[in-house]
Amino acid sequence: MNTILKSAIVGAALITFSTVSAVGEPILGLWKTQAGENAKISKCGGSFCIVLKTGNYAGTRIGKLSGSNGQYDGTITDPADDKTYVGSAKVAGTSLKLKGCVMKFLCKTQKWKKL
Repeated sequence: MNTILKSAIVGAALITFSTVSAVGEPILGLWKTQAGENAKISKCGGSFCIVLKTGNYAGTRIGKLSGSNGQYDGTITDPADDKTYVGSAKVAGTSLKLKGCVMKFLCKTQKWKKL
């Protein structure tokens, strides 16, 4: 196999792998919150950031989570009172279960739908 062909195959494989890695994480995308607003979850460094796109707090980052394959942990901020809580998220299909806790037993949960 000539060098040009080998380089093309390796390049195509790398592009495919990087695209699958970036697109394949189920938490990424636009979500409808329980309150009816839209929130975008995107990569930010080695984590995933949640930013409100509509509503009174549009443009506000309300979360930063780490994890993979549908299981994530980090922090969630309530923009109404600007308090930050220990948070977690689980993705199952087109549903996101987002939980924020003051202590392990004082938690609030929301369910979001993928748009």
